[in-house]
Amino acid sequence: MKKQFSIVIAEDHTLLREGLKSLLSSHPDLKVVGEAADGLEAIRCATDHAPDLILMDLSMPRMTGLSAIHEIKSKNAKIKIIVVTVHDTDEYILSTLEAGADGYVLKDCHSTELLGAIQQVLAGRQYLSPSISGMVIDRFLEKKRKKTSATPSKWETLTDRQRHIVKLIAEGLTNKEISDLLYISTKTVEKPPQCRCSNSTRR
Repeated sequence: MKKQFSIVIAEDHTLLREGLKSLLSSHPDLKVVGEAADGLEAIRCATDHAPDLILMDLSMPRMTGLSAIHEIKSKNAKIKIIVVTVHDTDEYILSTLEAGADGYVLKDCHSTELLGAIQQVLAGRQYLSPSISGMVIDRFLEKKRKKTSATPSKWETLTDRQRHIVKLIAEGLTNKEISDLLYISTKTVEKPPQCRCSNSTRR
């Protein structure tokens, strides 16, 4: 019996989310097991369903797709994630790949490209839309050269966990929400690294 792969769709636009669900449901080897309208819901779906794959939008309320990717991958690296977005700048692309995304597809792509991307990623390969793959390679090599010669910034001296906390604070989450999400104490959240200000008044 052919394996059926489980998929979660994280997209804040209802019409697009329903369209993706309809497209995927037409394929017998793909099954949509969860839907999310923001990053926090995406994390909950990943925890509840442990899907094979998540289709992740980047611009969502409450928590961005980028922060959700960080959190999901830190808890379960086996979950594959394909970013489906309108953003085609190197800043977004490189950030999501560094966070652990397995694929990057633009929303104006044809449905056959998206299905092909899903097949490749589920098979253990990475996928980038052809229109951005060349740019990503050039930017990545350029960034790598600069890192080897430049003095580390304060941001670069932070741990991954500290960076994640700073990003969640910037997105407006309270100390309590961050501590619940990351399973750490509020005192840990309130203790600021050198490059950020304490938000201990935001409880």
